[in-house]
Amino acid sequence: MQWCRLIVVTYLLKAALPALGRITEATVARDDRAIILIANPFGFGADGYIDLSVMKYNSWHQGSIDLSKIGFFLTTSEAEAQLEVDLSQGTCAFEAQNVIKLLTFDQVDKDKAAGRAATELSARLADLIQDYHGGEFSLFYTNCEKLTVVSFDIKVALYNVRASGYKDFLSVGEDMLPLVFMVMFVLFAVVAAMWAVVLLRQRAHAHRLHGLTAALVICKALTLLSQAGMYQLIRSTGHPEGWNVAFYVFNLLRGVLFFTVIVLVGTGWSYMTPFLRDREKRILMVVIPLQVCAEVAIVILDENTPASRSWFTWRDILHLVDIICCCAILFPIVWSIKHLREAAGTDGKAARNLLKLQLFRQFYVMVVVYIYFTRIVVYLLRSTMPYQYAWLPDAAGELATLAFYVATAIAFQPTAENPYLHLAEEELEELRQASL
Repeated sequence: MQWCRLIVVTYLLKAALPALGRITEATVARDDRAIILIANPFGFGADGYIDLSVMKYNSWHQGSIDLSKIGFFLTTSEAEAQLEVDLSQGTCAFEAQNVIKLLTFDQVDKDKAAGRAATELSARLADLIQDYHGGEFSLFYTNCEKLTVVSFDIKVALYNVRASGYKDFLSVGEDMLPLVFMVMFVLFAVVAAMWAVVLLRQRAHAHRLHGLTAALVICKALTLLSQAGMYQLIRSTGHPEGWNVAFYVFNLLRGVLFFTVIVLVGTGWSYMTPFLRDREKRILMVVIPLQVCAEVAIVILDENTPASRSWFTWRDILHLVDIICCCAILFPIVWSIKHLREAAGTDGKAARNLLKLQLFRQFYVMVVVYIYFTRIVVYLLRSTMPYQYAWLPDAAGELATLAFYVATAIAFQPTAENPYLHLAEEELEELRQASL
């Protein structure tokens, strides 16, 4: 059922995506959906406001309709379960429990007949709700009139007015994100500088893969910088003002480099084998286009709203692509472990192969733990954490990423003492013959 899907989606949005408190503009064209999520869940403080502006309204219907049954409402995350029950019983959303009615289309129709270009509403939540002390709310559009098709444009601003009087368009709990991302940018920048020093001092032992890892850390740092700038501008203006473009570019480069580096490290490219086998090349040919697809999905999700019919499709594509990429990068590590296990019993090379086998087993565990934490634990934190602490899952995910990068760099650092960076001539010849 459509209404049930929308209620479930609002819960998933809280768990899977950050609820950006920006000024939202959406177009609903000839839509007969009974319920539409207009804006992501938003955490309001004690002085929270919502501004609505509805324009270009038109409707198509059979017979007479009651426009007071079409409009917009707010509901809390806690009340969505009861709303689901009420809707399943055929109750109009406006008559359900714990629903705050904002604006109905009878007023929009009157303003249109009077020649007004838009119907506007500016409401302070404390004036709409008794004993209001803040909370997380979702904005919905509902159409309780069957066989009625509606078109309109809507502009929504969700914000909190701070003590100093300025409008803060970031949700409560996400107002810490600019600081979180800036601190993480500094930490990654320091790590990038330290890694560059190590590569310069140990350039005699450095390989091409080490250069790629340096590029990865730099791209990650720039991604965090663009996120910090983006959230800071959203806080003050409601729009990212160009920082989102920088984020799209650096995030694409970071995603491609991250999965490429994991595949190359897992195969031992450039320090154990100077070439890639066909199966490893095929994985890269799958992962890289998938990362481009994931970036396209991020752009579409960010530049549109849940009111768009295709929004949920692209959200599902993003999750599916991420799962495929995470699974694909594990195969080269498993292949390397299998090859080293078979080679560990070879005379004269058992000790060296056992050392390499131990390293790749540790690396495999690190990758699995990292994927589990950032894809599952962070997801659970987002879904269960009170909205006031919505910044904690992002901080935890970034700290886990930093720890994973540092641990990988230590394990594969280019030093003369690192036994994993040496490849005997007879091993190289065997690997070449094995790839033929």
